[in-house]
Amino acid sequence: MGSIDTTGYSFTAGPETVSFDSFLFDMDGTIIDSTAAVEKHWEGIGNDIGVSPEIILQTSHGRRTIDMLKILAPEKATWEYVQSREALLPKLYGSDAVEIPGARSLLDSLIALSAPWTIVTSGSLPLVSGWLKVLDLPVPEHLVTAESVQNGKPDPACYRLGREKLGESAGEGKEVLVFEDAPAGIEAGKAAGCRVVGLVTSHSVEEVLSAGPDWVVKDLTQVRIVRREEDGRVVLEIGGLLVRN
Repeated sequence: MGSIDTTGYSFTAGPETVSFDSFLFDMDGTIIDSTAAVEKHWEGIGNDIGVSPEIILQTSHGRRTIDMLKILAPEKATWEYVQSREALLPKLYGSDAVEIPGARSLLDSLIALSAPWTIVTSGSLPLVSGWLKVLDLPVPEHLVTAESVQNGKPDPACYRLGREKLGESAGEGKEVLVFEDAPAGIEAGKAAGCRVVGLVTSHSVEEVLSAGPDWVVKDLTQVRIVRREEDGRVVLEIGGLLVRN
């Protein structure tokens, strides 16, 4: 995703100790960085529909392909087309994707404690499954993908469904933490009644802040699992928090 300009800010505050019942993760920009592959994906679609990929990429991150196509080329806005296109990304461009720093360690720590978590993504099922397989990353029991909801982020339906899939641990009165990099996703998580950690991996600091996250970090190396309490809540430390210089 390249280097994000953080002039005027530093990641030096904290750590803060907090606890949550369950966890929801965005995928691209939060667990993995597949920017190079996505650019090639939109280049192919742009050629199909006669729209410059540069124009598409200005607004596509964090949004479902089908939602972009509804605007740019409604005749192509079908799940058959989207899934066929997105299924190719991990197969053709697997070497272009890398892990977001700290993501694997954080997921492994949650799994070791049997803590409830899942992925809530704007990507289709073939895309998400393909990336997890290529990068040998943990696969949650319940995935929420682009096909799972009628409206994509910033609509909160996806994160509400994520809570529903996690069951009692994310039900009424439970504290749920979302990890997100895209403003649309941050807004969706907040609207679903979750607290949100915003990552500065794909958007400017100002764009992330404008979406209203509860904490802002550079990446997931700043998040450390401490323990799981007898009541099931997971205690974690969030350090390297964003502050204005």
